[in-house]
Amino acid sequence: MNSENPKNEISRRRFLQNTTAAGIYLSMFGMPDLLANTVTDKNTAGIPDVKLNNGVKMPILGFGTYGLSGEVCQQSVADAITAGYRLIDTAKVYGNEEAVGRGIKQSGIDRKKLFVTSKLWVDDAGYENAKKGFEETLRKLQLDYLDLYLIHRPRGDVKGSWKAMEELYKAGKIKAIGISNFDQAQLTDLLSYAEVKPVVNQIETHAYFQQTNDYNLLKKHNIYTEAWAPFAEGRNGLFTNEVLTQIAKKYNKTTAQVALRWHFQRGIIAIPRSSQKAHIAENLIIFDFKLDDADMKAIAKLDLNTTQFPEWS
Repeated sequence: MNSENPKNEISRRRFLQNTTAAGIYLSMFGMPDLLANTVTDKNTAGIPDVKLNNGVKMPILGFGTYGLSGEVCQQSVADAITAGYRLIDTAKVYGNEEAVGRGIKQSGIDRKKLFVTSKLWVDDAGYENAKKGFEETLRKLQLDYLDLYLIHRPRGDVKGSWKAMEELYKAGKIKAIGISNFDQAQLTDLLSYAEVKPVVNQIETHAYFQQTNDYNLLKKHNIYTEAWAPFAEGRNGLFTNEVLTQIAKKYNKTTAQVALRWHFQRGIIAIPRSSQKAHIAENLIIFDFKLDDADMKAIAKLDLNTTQFPEWS
């Protein structure tokens, strides 16, 4: 979760408009029918799935919706699905579940082809409240089930919340359950009583905050790391970072594509967000190149080992 317009964010649109590759994307998407003509209702984007620890398959690249609302959110979700995204991520606290639901309906795609995630907010912590919160989320999304439901923050009665989610999972109302923003101690505590192991931990992960220790612990427990803010929302000049820029030039890609490819090669699920068709499409084009060992090591050295979102700490 992050800030929509942080003071130190460098505009990705402004930066990309000054690059050759971005010029191509932006000029192409000046033609309103291009997106529909280049992809079909099937997942032609070629997004690979990961197999979660309960056997459920989840796309490794999805579409985030934090900061999107109203008609912009609805249209962005519909555009993302048309472009080929199948994983759609939202949360109660985003205040946009209804708009996400409308976007899903607008896309016209078969619900079974989508992987929809939402999250239980702190106000709904506890056994009874969690069940009520979940039903409210389903109602707003106009769905009969969720593919993934997460405890958004480890606050309040986490044990009660998890018990409720386990029961909803066993009843088939949720295909998989997980957590978000849990640190190592909080994860260890949950695992001490959980009957159903979480499938993911959605945490801040990007080149400036690589969360190596958490990543390794999650991997040890066969729990996937899922990155929110995979671009750090442009903070600390990520889109103009010299290392990422040089790697991008090497492959004729953008810094955003390099950042997402880095996540992909680490086996991290990422959910970039945008309301721009050009960026929505651009973020999908990461499966036609591969970062070499030198690239991966160079990006590893960018780790500042500190959050870029202190307001959420």
